[in-house]
Amino acid sequence: MEKAREVLVIGGNRYFGKRLIARLQAAGDRVTVLNRGSSAPPAGAAHLIADRDDEDALRTALGPRAFDVVVDQVCYTPRQAAIARRVFTGRTNRYVMTSTVEVYEYEDSADLVGETAVDPLAVPVDLELPWDDPEFLDAHYGEGKRQAEAVFAAPGPELPYAAVRVAHVLGGADDFTGRLQHYADRIRAGEPIAVPAANHPATYVHVDEIADFLHWTVGQDFTGPVNAASHGLLTTEELCEAIAAHIPSGRTAFRTVEVGETSPFSFARGYAMDNSRAEKLGYPFGDVRRWLQQAVAETLREDN
Repeated sequence: MEKAREVLVIGGNRYFGKRLIARLQAAGDRVTVLNRGSSAPPAGAAHLIADRDDEDALRTALGPRAFDVVVDQVCYTPRQAAIARRVFTGRTNRYVMTSTVEVYEYEDSADLVGETAVDPLAVPVDLELPWDDPEFLDAHYGEGKRQAEAVFAAPGPELPYAAVRVAHVLGGADDFTGRLQHYADRIRAGEPIAVPAANHPATYVHVDEIADFLHWTVGQDFTGPVNAASHGLLTTEELCEAIAAHIPSGRTAFRTVEVGETSPFSFARGYAMDNSRAEKLGYPFGDVRRWLQQAVAETLREDN
């Protein structure tokens, strides 16, 4: 039998993070969860409590422990990445950072966007920006992830890392984002759904599929960024059609806006992700249209 791996998961107590932990445990890995103590880890996981933004507290919580793999579910800023790189260099053989499709927020491509469109080595890092300000961080989510990737990629003491750029996640009764519910509420009430004049389709991934992919990534040895998305594109209209199938008394109406806030899954630019690197590395993604209705039914279970 293979030796059980020691895996540290930073954050990840909900949604696809808890699914990842369940998969690791089912495979026989010894899982430790590190968070600030606001929530208990899943049953069977060890628990370390520390604020990851406090380097001394993080080192104290870890003590002399080392891990085969670290999965960082909550690295949002270059400051957090810099602390993690200092603390975990020499403590782990592999560091997996959960990144996001939003690193491509400045792209506008008619073609699927590959990893080379955002090279972490070419991303400037500014540690002095107000990353501790929640409003600033929320408004610069993609930039924070870009710069965090850049910190892990920069020359220096070796910390083998992979950055999983996660597509928009759908599915699960525990979807806390409220994005599909946004559409369901408007369809049920017959209220118009705001979309940009040029509304581009996007790539998505099911909550179970991204948990599977992260679990697979833990056991691989590739480094650098990798896109994680199901095959196929969905438009806002297709999403709403799938939702409306669960709300027969509802009415779907769209309102085009030139400026201002649009609905959650409507995009004024094209930056759908190319998943061919992951496929070449050996991971077979499914097709979004095969699981879309399942995802909607899971999330809008009260409408069934």
